[in-house]
Amino acid sequence: LTRLGERMVTVDCDVLQADGGTRTASITGGFLALADALYPEFRNSSAHPLIDSVAAISVGIVDGRPVLDLDYENDFAASVDMNVVMTGGGRFVEVQGTGEESIFDERELDAMLKLARTGIAQLTTIQKELLGKQWPIAA
Repeated sequence: LTRLGERMVTVDCDVLQADGGTRTASITGGFLALADALYPEFRNSSAHPLIDSVAAISVGIVDGRPVLDLDYENDFAASVDMNVVMTGGGRFVEVQGTGEESIFDERELDAMLKLARTGIAQLTTIQKELLGKQWPIAA
């Protein structure tokens, strides 16, 4: 954050159409908006303030099996519901899980986190493709 200098950044996101996952969509899209907003000032700078990307996805246990990116129907039917926020580099920002209708064990937790990691990697690839030359993260 010190690279931003004396600035305050607020990213406010309204999801206009979704089938569940509005919070995760806001986080994933919010990163795109922030990277896009910072591009004009930092396009030729090695001191870009974003040092990693951020994306979020939901996972859960539905009918006894782990499911990625819960839509409304799956979210409603899930016995366990979890949101995972990670950096593109694979570090966790937030893990928020709840046994909605039942408890879950370490094996199920590991399966959900593995699935979330796969989903975050896919979202990061999409973010990178969408931003193209505006991708702020140094290789």
